Amino acid sequence: MLFGGNKTLNKNIPIPLYYQLKTILLEYIREEHKDLEKPIPTEVEISEYFGISRPTVRQAINELVVEGYLYRVKAKGTFVSKPKISQDFLLTLDSFNNEMRKKGLVPSTKILEKEIEKSDEKVAKTLGLEPGTDVIKLTRLRSANDEPIVFVITYIPYGVCPQIMAHDLENKSLYEIIEKESGRLISNAVRTLECITAGEFESKLLKVEKGSPIQYFESVVYLEDGTPVEYSLAKYRGDRSKFTFELKRQFR
Repeated sequence: MLFGGNKTLNKNIPIPLYYQLKTILLEYIREEHKDLEKPIPTEVEISEYFGISRPTVRQAINELVVEGYLYRVKAKGTFVSKPKISQDFLLTLDSFNNEMRKKGLVPSTKILEKEIEKSDEKVAKTLGLEPGTDVIKLTRLRSANDEPIVFVITYIPYGVCPQIMAHDLENKSLYEIIEKESGRLISNAVRTLECITAGEFESKLLKVEKGSPIQYFESVVYLEDGTPVEYSLAKYRGDRSKFTFELKRQFR
């Protein structure tokens, strides 16, 4: 029996039928449909079950496809997408590797670029430097279980951690290296989130279609004495990542 056998649509309320169906399908995806290798019921089956038109069913499914909950395979059907990786990136200041391991995933990093360059005005201002000051630029592709998750460009003041260039940055934690080389602990970060779409380069790296949603973070990380030590630009796959925010009310 489909959908637990007790789901109905209410035609007497101002909420569109497709949206009511979308809510039911989303609950079905999360709670009932556990076999990711098996397609969900067809448009015909769903329309007959609820007594609604196929275009209404198609609209609900289309929105779930766009939002990343479902995907279609030609001649095979519509399938449930793998669950997104829930990340505590906005709650705790931890390395990507540690966070993935805590979730039972195997992290990996590919260094695409590692060089010393002169800081432009934006990078210099963010890191509290004079324009033209040497910075270390790292460009990395980070994956979980061999699936690309985030493309990140990082700038580090060369004067703070000049020995970083000699370290194995594919297998060692950047934060641990910074703390060891600087002799100071990392204390906090300020992060800004935007929603953008993948360009041609990002789509190839992250293995998503051009125009796919991307979660774009700009982060500045500080040492315990307030010195900016890292400025990073990270682009996460929107279909594989979700982030948790914790907000606390301020009382006067």
